[in-house]
Amino acid sequence: MILRDAVPADGPALSEMAKRCYCDTFGTLYRASDLAAFLDGTFGENGLPSHLSDPAYKVRLAEAEGGAIAGFAKLGPVVFPGDWGTRTAELHQLYVLGPWQGEGVAPALMDWALATARADGADRLVLSVYVDNHRAQRFYARYGFVEVGRYEFVVGEQVDDDRIWSLDL
Repeated sequence: MILRDAVPADGPALSEMAKRCYCDTFGTLYRASDLAAFLDGTFGENGLPSHLSDPAYKVRLAEAEGGAIAGFAKLGPVVFPGDWGTRTAELHQLYVLGPWQGEGVAPALMDWALATARADGADRLVLSVYVDNHRAQRFYARYGFVEVGRYEFVVGEQVDDDRIWSLDL
């Protein structure tokens, strides 16, 4: 596994990987139109790929043998409502495709996210987790994250119940 910073040229492959990972995990929860709208807005050309050239965001890739993207993590400014202060960063996504889950990819990406947030001067890292994604919740709890609030996560016209988790750095 090779870990490296994403560059704009990674946009198309990263977009496809993120869509696949999201659909593998949550695709059955939504109407096709809601899912399509979400995927396009979040991972389409004006979403994730555009963040690869935006200095407010940092994206780290985990590449498998042959260059396939096995996972990624994205840090950036907090988008949750509320006053989070200027020294709080958000872990927007930490995605790992099924074949690489349990292989150390997620911990490597989380270690990068924590170190990078600290190096950038953040004193807190926040993220959101779908209320029924217990595997992700256990993963974040192992790092010391705690639930601090609720967040209405919108997928098309459907509103999901997400939980905001926080870690003091």
